[in-house]
Amino acid sequence: MNRLILAVGAFLGVSAPAADTPAAAKAALIKGAAYMRSISAQGGYLWRYSTDLKLVAGENRANVTTQWLQPPGTPAVGMALLEAYQRTGGKALLDHALAAGAALAAAQLPSGGWDYRFDFSDPQRSKRRNISTFDDDTTQSCLRYLLALGEVAKGNSPREQAIRNARDLGLRKLLEAQYPNGAWPQRYDGMPKAAKNFPVLKARYPKSWPRNYPKANYINHYTFNDNSHRDCVLLALQAHRVTGALKFLLAARRGGDFILLAQMPEPQPAWAQQYNARMEPAWARRFEPASITGGESVGACRTLIDLYLATGDAKYLRAVDAAVKWYRRSAIAPDKWARFYELQTNRPLYFTKEYKLTYSDADLPTHYSFQSSYGVERMIRYYEAVKKAGRAAWLVSQKSKPLTAAQRTARARGMEKKIRTIVAAQDAQGRWVTRTKLETRGMKFGDRIETREFIQNIGVLSEYLSLLR
Repeated sequence: MNRLILAVGAFLGVSAPAADTPAAAKAALIKGAAYMRSISAQGGYLWRYSTDLKLVAGENRANVTTQWLQPPGTPAVGMALLEAYQRTGGKALLDHALAAGAALAAAQLPSGGWDYRFDFSDPQRSKRRNISTFDDDTTQSCLRYLLALGEVAKGNSPREQAIRNARDLGLRKLLEAQYPNGAWPQRYDGMPKAAKNFPVLKARYPKSWPRNYPKANYINHYTFNDNSHRDCVLLALQAHRVTGALKFLLAARRGGDFILLAQMPEPQPAWAQQYNARMEPAWARRFEPASITGGESVGACRTLIDLYLATGDAKYLRAVDAAVKWYRRSAIAPDKWARFYELQTNRPLYFTKEYKLTYSDADLPTHYSFQSSYGVERMIRYYEAVKKAGRAAWLVSQKSKPLTAAQRTARARGMEKKIRTIVAAQDAQGRWVTRTKLETRGMKFGDRIETREFIQNIGVLSEYLSLLR
């Protein structure tokens, strides 16, 4: 073990860790990253691993040759590794980050995006369904990572070329998947849809809507659910910042224009989780009715504010005002809203554990959020602060000045207790082991490695080390 620490220390250009905190932090960072790479699936990651690696999972049970393509899986771990490299310069960290990018490239679908999981050992993987998903920040998080990684993966190695090719294909298909009205579907099969079947319309209330689950296919619906539309717009803005290409800014603006189109008229000037081609709120899963959502409407508002700041177009900011007023009159308790509100009546809608639609919250399923704060108050504070300051002043206020040497030293010292805690929690193999019990999706975990904890820990370690450079 001492030889291993000496080796990784030499690789980073530092001496072996002694009692001083910076050296220990460097060793913990590189050792932790090396361990995670050793259990990865060709550079790809899951969400959690039992310490004996006999039970591993993403959202669902998996195997050790599988990666999960939604955070906190491969794209999130890769981003943490890339940021750690950028902060510290550790070459091993860059190699791990590139391996994660190559794992994403290997899992990319011809339709340009990703499904939730990819098993390197599956002999049928070349025949898997060619349907990219924008659900749960899957394709978007993969492309955000490849965009960031592409800024350092500029060499001619096959691995770096594959990363750039995956980025370019993904971004091209992102634009291709966007509907004429600026929306994105929940999933995309790589085939552009006929514009005549998706006319540009303003949102409207349906004359009637089914109270029983219609079991209809919803993957082509215009989708806000789980903030997928917000994730697409922010990805387009990031692509514009990184590449400078106007087409991505225009795509983001079209995404904003769709949010304006999708805002329901009074008495509920908020948003539905998804809309059909007639721009009417529609069902998705059996517990997601045609309704107004107190959840994803927050993301719609925040996206409009972000677009106002990015473009200077005040129409995006103006639309938030009516939604804020709706939120203020729709709370079901202090700082609490329903996920679903009945169309036009604004009565909260719920489901029983048997998935019967009801007005009562007495028998709710436990796997889904039907009531919460949903970040409403934070969104309102954000809106009011931007509106009060104005765009120019707000943007100036968000620019951070470089820290002075004294400030960097003081901040590093303030982090030392936390750093020592993280270092002490790491075991001899480089693992941060979570020692609680977890039951999820029919799986029972005891001691385990959580990728989310790994991401948090190397983020703190690398931030600390960057202050000392």
